[in-house]
Amino acid sequence: MLFDDTYQTLRNISEGVFRDKGSKFIGYAYPINDDKLVKSILIDLKAEHSKARHFCWALRLGTDRTNFRINDDGEPSGTAGRPILNTLLAAGITNVLIVVVRYFGGTLLGVPGLINAYKNASIEAIKANEIIVKTVNDIYEIQFGYLLMNEVMRIVKDEQLIIVKQEFDTNCLMHVEVRKGNLNIVLGKFDKLDHVEVKYLYTS
Repeated sequence: MLFDDTYQTLRNISEGVFRDKGSKFIGYAYPINDDKLVKSILIDLKAEHSKARHFCWALRLGTDRTNFRINDDGEPSGTAGRPILNTLLAAGITNVLIVVVRYFGGTLLGVPGLINAYKNASIEAIKANEIIVKTVNDIYEIQFGYLLMNEVMRIVKDEQLIIVKQEFDTNCLMHVEVRKGNLNIVLGKFDKLDHVEVKYLYTS
């Protein structure tokens, strides 16, 4: 099976500023893996910028190109969330939230002006960051008897698997990250061991 098991995201949190006709647009970029974090991030930003008029944002999650959310937060439809999302798409990054905080300067910018401002604030936030490449990994649970420890650990070491969780007793349990592109090789090696149970948990 041929598929791309890597994706681009941002290394850390960053911000960028764009100004137009007295209005100030502050773009904040966050690497994020869960949309449940959006609410708390917005609460923090609204506390920090209590006099700002709008908190518009776009979120892109997962390696599926269709997984996104946008919010214009009171700006004319299509002038804020969509331009922010377009900068994420243009940069080829995912698992990223960008929030643009707007302080109104007294002069209306019009639809083209707003689109340009939200786009450029987002671009500045991305430029202040670093785009990194990550692999798509599946998390698997491995259960085995203690006497099989050496064989299991040899596979873990040879395939450079990351151990997420481990419990060693008479019966041992381990959660490991397996890069999607290496799945067939890794699972094939575990299949050759008797009395080892391997179960898929989730994709990270």
